[in-house]
Amino acid sequence: MGVIVVVLPKLENAKKVKKILLEHGFQTVFACSSASSALQMVGEYSYGLVISGYRMPDMYYLDLVDCLPRDFESILLGSEETVAQVGAGILSLTMPIKAYDLVNTADMVLRQLERRIKKKTRTPKKRSEKEQNYIRNAKFLLMERNYLTEEEAHKYLQKCSMDNGTNMVETAQMILTLLFDET
Repeated sequence: MGVIVVVLPKLENAKKVKKILLEHGFQTVFACSSASSALQMVGEYSYGLVISGYRMPDMYYLDLVDCLPRDFESILLGSEETVAQVGAGILSLTMPIKAYDLVNTADMVLRQLERRIKKKTRTPKKRSEKEQNYIRNAKFLLMERNYLTEEEAHKYLQKCSMDNGTNMVETAQMILTLLFDET
């Protein structure tokens, strides 16, 4: 699981939030009182979450968010007024926070991050020779019958597979079956 950095102007408040998160099973949680120290901690991890107040001694929330690495998300903690001023599209919790809301929101954000990172690092499955032949033959038939280039036939196969919710091999098999049944 990723790191959680809690950055609030009053270190005691950050430590209270940290304690809540640790009690609910989060393992790597840090508390700090400045955005610069939060960014320093963030730099040591590949992904995670920053839970922050709106105004730190050295930076505002929006500036902090702009400095975060790509695989880090943030949650703004603030009064209803502050959250409303920042605007829509920003994940936020209003003060006073409920432990339940804090824990569930942090868990949701970290799970989404993990899924996104896993999806990004996943390598496509290597196709067998038989599967490659299906795709090659379907492309060849599309090229012959519809006067397409190989690239156009490949794009057509991809589009059909996405439209039908099937993989390219299944789509190639369907095309081969349909075109051979016509003859």
